[in-house]
Amino acid sequence: MRPAQLLSILEREYQSADSGHHTPVMLWGPPGVGKSQMVAQIAESGNGRVVDIRLSQMEPSDLRGIPFNKDGLVEWSIPALLPDASRHGEHGILFLDEITSAPPTVSAAAYQLILDRRLGEYRVPDGWAIFAAGNRQGDRGVTYTMPAPLANRFSHYEVDVNLDDWVSWAWKSGVDERVISFLRFRPELLFDFDPAHNPVAFPSPRSWEFAHRALNKFEPNSELLRGALQGCVGNAAGIELAAFIENLHNLPDLDMILSGEGADVPKEIDLQYAVATALVGRAIKLRDSDRLESVLGNVLDYAGRFPQREMGVMLVSDLHRAVGEKLFAVPQFGEWAKAIADVMLYE
Repeated sequence: MRPAQLLSILEREYQSADSGHHTPVMLWGPPGVGKSQMVAQIAESGNGRVVDIRLSQMEPSDLRGIPFNKDGLVEWSIPALLPDASRHGEHGILFLDEITSAPPTVSAAAYQLILDRRLGEYRVPDGWAIFAAGNRQGDRGVTYTMPAPLANRFSHYEVDVNLDDWVSWAWKSGVDERVISFLRFRPELLFDFDPAHNPVAFPSPRSWEFAHRALNKFEPNSELLRGALQGCVGNAAGIELAAFIENLHNLPDLDMILSGEGADVPKEIDLQYAVATALVGRAIKLRDSDRLESVLGNVLDYAGRFPQREMGVMLVSDLHRAVGEKLFAVPQFGEWAKAIADVMLYE
């Protein structure tokens, strides 16, 4: 399922904890696709907290607590790591990450916690959702087969990788526009993991964020930058990104395009992706400016000049994700939409 759709499901599940309709959710997917990040995003948007419990690092007693004698009877102390309304707040997410890496004795200790929202005398506070995540057995992680009794306590979703969803997140998160434009040019490299070869560094949504950080740290030194990019996303993808960046000095003058003076559309496909992405980045910076409407109009005019109309569609689609409904109020939008009416758009 696309990340954007999954976020909507997770948000509803989070909100339903108050009404008693919450169903624990299990997220499946290979490493680096953003499972943990989605959970954190839901908690942040809902003003809640995430209590992250890594079952792979625990013993059964870590969940159950330690027994102690009270008036000749054995009682169990409640582990401080479990959510408590007075300490952690009225709302939040109990996140059982790496659950498929937990030994069966540990996962068995979590059965009651997941389905009944209790463990002995402990109860998960109302208002707290229960989410879990793990890798599939073919992902070359340390995984155990999920026992049927545990699997039946969750609703299950597999996290897909989707470039449009990642680009939308990347713009909001301030990812370097050169990384975004490169992945528009080479979309198959957003996630390229072959478990048969068991690579150490490989392209994934998470490692492209690492590449963004490398650009900010090592750009002044081209040799260091190339090595750092290879260390983040693998040898082949790192070399490609470095070469892509080195070629960006051939971009047309963006200021001329934004001011309506016009500029040639590059003949090279990689530069067309780069200029389209760079224009979206400029529009984002001008979101609250009085110039925004005129800038959007000039960008729409430029979008209509691409030899391949799909390139202009991509540019305008990204513009809409970045600036929202303001785009539709620009006079040039109607003319552009009429010109590409026969090009099918998929969201």
